[in-house]
This record gives sequence, structure tokens and C-alpha cells, in this order.
Amino acid sequence: MLKTFSHLGPHHPLRFNRSVDRCRQFFGLSGSPFEPQTHRYQERKVLPYGVQELYKVVADVRSYPKFIPYCIGSRIITTPEKIGPQGTVVMDAELTVGFLSFKESYVSRVTCIPSESVEVCTCFLPIAVASSSTPLFKTLSTIWRFQPIVTNGAIPAELVDNRCSGTHRSNSTVVTLGLEYAFTNPLHASISSSFFEQVSKLMVNAFEERCLQLYGSKQS
Repeated sequence: MLKTFSHLGPHHPLRFNRSVDRCRQFFGLSGSPFEPQTHRYQERKVLPYGVQELYKVVADVRSYPKFIPYCIGSRIITTPEKIGPQGTVVMDAELTVGFLSFKESYVSRVTCIPSESVEVCTCFLPIAVASSSTPLFKTLSTIWRFQPIVTNGAIPAELVDNRCSGTHRSNSTVVTLGLEYAFTNPLHASISSSFFEQVSKLMVNAFEERCLQLYGSKQS
């Protein structure tokens, strides 16, 4: 025989417990800890600038609020240190992200390999949460890679795809952006995931606009 709880009062413990279970199921908790899902996106584009020009833009961490979407603050908090034969520069920076009602500051490890790549890895708890009681991100990392086009304007075969093909001027550069992030809880993920699918495209477009401001227009 199917048991119901219609005979119980609205505040009876049994009815309350069943309501909590339904809420847990609705938010994807099911009574167990939330496992953050890592999202990865990649964008690639040919820009009519030299590798060194593009590298300088991304390596200038203090300028991030001028072109990185939703980055509203940036400051270097450790002295940049050169390591290894390539002259890799490593530093820690405090980056502030503002999105919807969230405003959080994170400590990021920035690794710059001259004229090759810039990686910003944020894998730490936020150091300040200004407008939200729960951190928005568990991890947030980006890596910019720069590949010169030097032979007859042809893109290296390993980089050719439907976003990046054809022939370009020999001093152009293939820019590849990798974006990886995980939200701290399912509510943030459900609200923001569809929007953040477009963030990598926004970042590349904003980067291109920044290069146009600094270096002027060049034909690819």
C-alpha cells in the first residue's frame, strides 16, 4: 500500500525532511558533495602582428583590466623572477573578477615564456569575496600561445582547423587561447555555464581590439 503524508501537519518532521530531499535533488546535490565539473574551451585566430608584439600585450599583467573581459583589477604581488634557459618569467598576481553580483579577488601564478606563451593559473581559494558569500570559481586558468607564420604565409599544418586556415602575411601570428574553469557549486554552474561558453571568444576579440589600439591596423 502506498504511504502518503497528507494526514500530517505542514510542520511535521517527516514532511519537512521530504521537502529537504526534493530541494537537494533539484539542485543536483542528492545528499552528496558537489563535484565541480571542469569546462575547457579553445579559440584560435590569425592576427597580423608579430609574435613579440602579441606576447608583450599578454605579458603586461597590470593592463588586464583594459582588455580582459570581467577583469576589473590586477596587481603584481611578487617580484617577477627569471628561471631556466628560456628566460621564463614567473610571478604572482592578484586578479579581481567582476561578474553579475560577484566580485572576487584571486591569487594567480603567471608564467611567461618569452615570445611563446603566457599562462595564468588560478587554483587557489579567493583572498577576498566582496559581494558573494560563496566563491564563484574553484579554478580559473588561461593560457595564450603564439605561433609565427614564417613560410610563404602558410599556417603550420598542426594549427590548421576551420577557425584558422588560408594564407596570410608572413609576419602574422596564430594566437591560441585555452580557457579552463570550474564553479564551486551547482547553482553557480547552472546560472553561468551557458554564458561562459562564449567567454573565450570574447577574450580573443577583446585582445584583438587591444592590439589594434596599441599597434594600429595591419592587413592579415
